[in-house]
Amino acid sequence: MGGFCGVISKEDCVSDLFFGIDYHSHLGTHRGGVAVLGENGRFLRSIHNIQNAPFRTKFDHIFSNFRGHVGIGVISDTDPQPLVMVSHLGTYALVTVGLISNMDALRQELFDKRHAQLQYSTTSGMLGPTELVSALIASQDTIVDGLKYVQERVEGSLSLLLVTADGTFYAMRDRYGRTPVILGRKEGAMIALQESCAIANLGFEHLRDIGPGEIVKITADGAETVVEPGDAMAICSFLWVYYGFPASTYEGRNVEMARYRCGSYLAQRAPVEADSVGGVPDSGTSHALGYAHESGLKYARPFVKYTPTWARSFMPGDQRQRDRVAAMKLIPIPELIRGKRLIFCDDSIVRGTQLGNQAKRLYHYGAKEAHMRIACPPLLYGCKFINFSRSKSVYDLITRRYIREQEGADEEKNIEKYQNPDSPEYKGMVEYIRQNLGLSSLAFQRLDDLVAAIGLPKNKICTYCFDGKDPSLAGTCPDCPCRKQAAESK
Repeated sequence: MGGFCGVISKEDCVSDLFFGIDYHSHLGTHRGGVAVLGENGRFLRSIHNIQNAPFRTKFDHIFSNFRGHVGIGVISDTDPQPLVMVSHLGTYALVTVGLISNMDALRQELFDKRHAQLQYSTTSGMLGPTELVSALIASQDTIVDGLKYVQERVEGSLSLLLVTADGTFYAMRDRYGRTPVILGRKEGAMIALQESCAIANLGFEHLRDIGPGEIVKITADGAETVVEPGDAMAICSFLWVYYGFPASTYEGRNVEMARYRCGSYLAQRAPVEADSVGGVPDSGTSHALGYAHESGLKYARPFVKYTPTWARSFMPGDQRQRDRVAAMKLIPIPELIRGKRLIFCDDSIVRGTQLGNQAKRLYHYGAKEAHMRIACPPLLYGCKFINFSRSKSVYDLITRRYIREQEGADEEKNIEKYQNPDSPEYKGMVEYIRQNLGLSSLAFQRLDDLVAAIGLPKNKICTYCFDGKDPSLAGTCPDCPCRKQAAESK
């Protein structure tokens, strides 16, 4: 995934930039980067690997070495960023967040027009998306034209921050607003970032969310829209379920409150007698609190996360490493497990490996029952819009492996039956997962309850990974599954 932050100020921006970037550390674990426009008109840049050390431990040198009024930074799980590029448009620094699904086609388009030569990363062996975006920008007559061209041509999603050598600062949100970009202000300074939780502690006030596809030019005194936002929005529902920070608010909907509501709906739909309710840290904690409040059951923490060093377990690319991280970061408290009937809330089930291992640990420590409540519907499709999953195949999903076994060649034709929580096919799938993970009971969130918990209209939220439907896809293909959804939302 990743996250970015940029600051422009009448005073030195480095302190606000440093801490603003750091508040995005939960979104990635691979690299961090900072670029500040110095007083001499040159960019000061630093990029470090942060897989084995927090961002702030690798970048505290910028307080003594960097000075400037405008800067950008990123936590990146793709390429080393920021890039500082030189073209006929001048010199500029940029950071990007998103997923470009048509990288090969865009690369060939640039080559066919003799616009660019592009460097493959020596570490990943791949073309970096930020370098590709820079080349697309430089293929046009102005920076703004270049940004508009990126919006038009990129499939997937792409949000970015860009600073030119004369100090002009642009922020762009991806065309369908799949990820947030938020503006904050204080006297003599502006900030653009993706996690609003950073705003208050840095002394800024929330100004507004940049709209889908909107491009703004930011000064220390405010922001001017240079490209108006579009009407269509497909913001990722998983922001509220899992990877958004609890204190952040997107489109006016706070993450923590949405997770409380998710837990509350689960308690209403799938009650069970138990001694306590707990959450799989971190995101499951909020869902569990909502479940406990609604059910009247006691909240407890049979597993405690060791927070100082362990990354999110979905980040590592190797499955064995993911499993190892998941096991090591959660420490059991046997006194809260032994002889107990336990309900656990978690954000999602992908492969099921980690959750199955945690269930085994509960029984090892003497749990009588282990009931699992999942805050989102079953994952049936791999995300093709943002870069938050390490899955390489749809059959990494435990649901799809089951459906393939049941349906064979008719898998895609019959998949909708597995989306209906009242169908026998759905119930059979859930029962298979329950048995496979060794749980006493298992229930998933209904999609309509998840939408209600978030609080935005269904046609403004991307729920593709649950139902294969997305507002931006409506009407773009024959028999598109979103046609009915789009018509009903009007």
